[in-house]
Amino acid sequence: AESSRVGFNIQLDPIYAEPEIEPERNEAEDDRAEMKPDDLSILIVENDLAFARVLLESARAQGFKGLVAGTAASALSMIKEFQPSVMTLDIYLPDMQGWRILDRLKADLSTRHIPVCVVSTDDSRERAFNSGAIGFIGKPVSSTAVIEEAFGRLKGFVTRGHKSLVLLMAAGAERSALAARLEGEDIEVHVAEDKADVGRLLRQGAADCLVVQGGATDLQPGDLVEIMDGQPITRQLPIVLYGPEGSHALAGWQRADGLFALREARSLERLLDTIYFFLHRSILGLPQEQRQAVQDLHNSSRVLEGKKALVVDDDMRNIFALSTVLHDQGMRMASASNGREAIRMVKDDPDIDIVLMDIMMPEMDGITTMQEIRKLPEKRDLPIIAVTAKAMKGDREKCIRAGAWDYLSKPVDTVHLLAVLRGWLYR
Repeated sequence: AESSRVGFNIQLDPIYAEPEIEPERNEAEDDRAEMKPDDLSILIVENDLAFARVLLESARAQGFKGLVAGTAASALSMIKEFQPSVMTLDIYLPDMQGWRILDRLKADLSTRHIPVCVVSTDDSRERAFNSGAIGFIGKPVSSTAVIEEAFGRLKGFVTRGHKSLVLLMAAGAERSALAARLEGEDIEVHVAEDKADVGRLLRQGAADCLVVQGGATDLQPGDLVEIMDGQPITRQLPIVLYGPEGSHALAGWQRADGLFALREARSLERLLDTIYFFLHRSILGLPQEQRQAVQDLHNSSRVLEGKKALVVDDDMRNIFALSTVLHDQGMRMASASNGREAIRMVKDDPDIDIVLMDIMMPEMDGITTMQEIRKLPEKRDLPIIAVTAKAMKGDREKCIRAGAWDYLSKPVDTVHLLAVLRGWLYR
């Protein structure tokens, strides 16, 4: 295999045929059949079909073409296939909590820019914003006007030509260099000299994100609460605390009353990455140098170190190739050569953090194995990644509906494999 690929061209025996799974019906009668790549689109992930139809009609009224997914499985498949402009996300889905989808999206550089509006009960509001959601609709919804207003804000955010960033940093070369690096046709940088400047800019609505440098200002959380008092709060203000103070400074801001979505950044590279995260900027639109810097930052984080993967494959060459990649990331690995052995290991080993499941195996194929694992109540939240030698239309949906949380086709691209692993194992 190539150095960046895992997998081999193997002639498959007819006995490896996968069982048929009935395709999901378009019960909400959404717009998937008419969807074009350049359409303003919204993916509505909602367990309640009647409410999903209400959301769909409100989205259409705002000019969106709508997709509806009633399960996490279909949502994951549609995200991959359609790359929606925005999403709404119900937390209480029948097959997986919505939090897992939100974590997965925001940990993956290829999807984290998609704005997500969480639709759930009010006790989920703060967690939603701190997990990267851009909006929140509380259930039960009092009127369709609430939905239409939220969708109007979502449309305004994704169609607006630029995003606004406020920098409250000490004057000097670092601030000037950061402003110059960010200033572009889609980021408008406002430099604030003091907390009075911040107040003026916030009252003018000129902040999609605020950077506060530790030691460079006397701005306190209470000052921002006072500034924002009486103003309509449509989303939490994203704030990046920049400097070496770290967790101590973050703890002080976290005592504020839920008005802020907070991150800390101790290096310039992390600061840039967090700004892009809060501004929902796709790294594909960055200059090559900046895109590579963000990718290097994420690739170097050792989120996989110490995690244990179970690789299920009847071909030892594939197990060996995958083991090389996983061990290079500091992961531990176990292997099973068939479905029955995999089920036994999942039952007996509580340390398994994720499963890489080959689909085409004799005796018990990967589809059946995943279905059996998902029958175990304690393994509903075990990430399973389907790996298949075929790349046929419908394979991804079939695997996800059988219990997989993601899908890889052979030969497996190492960069994609690691992105998928980080996406499901990052917390």
